[in-house]
Amino acid sequence: MKFASQLVQHQAAPGDPYRPTATPIYQTATFEQEHADSFGDFDYSRSGNPTRKVLEELVAKLEGGQRGFAFASGMAAITAVARTLRAGDEILADSDLYGGTCRLFTRVLERSGITAHYADAGDLETFAAKITPRTRIIYAESPTNPLLRVLDLRALAALAHANGALLVVDNSLMSPYLQRPLELGADVVLHSATKFLCGHADVTGGMVVVRDEKLGGDIAFLQNAEGNALAPFDCFLLQRGLKTLKLRLDAQQRNAQAIAEFLAADARVGHVFYPGLTHSPLQRSQASGAGSVLSFTAHSTEAAKAIAENAKMFQICVSFGSVHSTISLPAAMSHASVPPEIAATRVLPPELVRISVGIEDSGDLIADLDQALTAAASHALSFAAK
Repeated sequence: MKFASQLVQHQAAPGDPYRPTATPIYQTATFEQEHADSFGDFDYSRSGNPTRKVLEELVAKLEGGQRGFAFASGMAAITAVARTLRAGDEILADSDLYGGTCRLFTRVLERSGITAHYADAGDLETFAAKITPRTRIIYAESPTNPLLRVLDLRALAALAHANGALLVVDNSLMSPYLQRPLELGADVVLHSATKFLCGHADVTGGMVVVRDEKLGGDIAFLQNAEGNALAPFDCFLLQRGLKTLKLRLDAQQRNAQAIAEFLAADARVGHVFYPGLTHSPLQRSQASGAGSVLSFTAHSTEAAKAIAENAKMFQICVSFGSVHSTISLPAAMSHASVPPEIAATRVLPPELVRISVGIEDSGDLIADLDQALTAAASHALSFAAK
């Protein structure tokens, strides 16, 4: 079946004699057992729950993986994968990462003797030089957040495997509708399911999908042992949101392209970062779209702040991927948690503005940005006059 059909054509409740067309919320902590000395399919919702199982199997299928796992947040999902490492192991990550990921790698994992290094994965020769015999995971986002750099996932997979490491890809920005890293050679795909998978900003969740059964067994063990699985009601909401993933993203991408073209032609902003503007051959070779997140530089940090605060339809929020449009200043918000020693090695302009484009009318969104840019310019003139 095509992707759009897979989103809605699956067994809603395998084994349920009532054959519901929507997956029920099995809001129970425990399940009665038939025998006292053996377990049935489900016994305790931390270990497994029918609502969660349907979601996990659906996302695994959408990503082309063997097993999927739903966690309480995107960070919980990343943490579960990191927990497969041991003291002395190393992670080599692209330098343009979500701030919370850097915080986890640098300030939490180091307590367990795991070290993270960072380099520009767009420069494969320089990046490869950072690999050591202790490197176990190569970690990347593509396109990256918030600079929308496109990385060669096939090349990174080959590099990882040649050095006995796994390629782990955060696919939150694209979703499996637009990009499937496992098909490009990645070993693990991660999602902040809070973003496009949910699409309505009403669930906090994370997903892990693997293509190796043994690694899947390790993740399943950790999910049960540490008790960080997604709750049944949230699984229900997330699965419901998934049904419209294609419809949402089709509309959001059209809007994003129109907005990116408007901004690129406007002298009131600096550089616009969006794969749909460059028509990147690499992006076209590994993804079927450019997504609906873009960023641009204002002419100053003060102007960036004024643009965000004067926008009426773009809510100031740290997240992205919802049906409603949002705006943020990554350096002061989503990426403020990057440790200072890592931030010093990165290029993250304080005047960078990130936009997540929703499903509103594109003309309304452009008109709103236009007035916000005008207000910011007026603010700058007023400030200069003083």
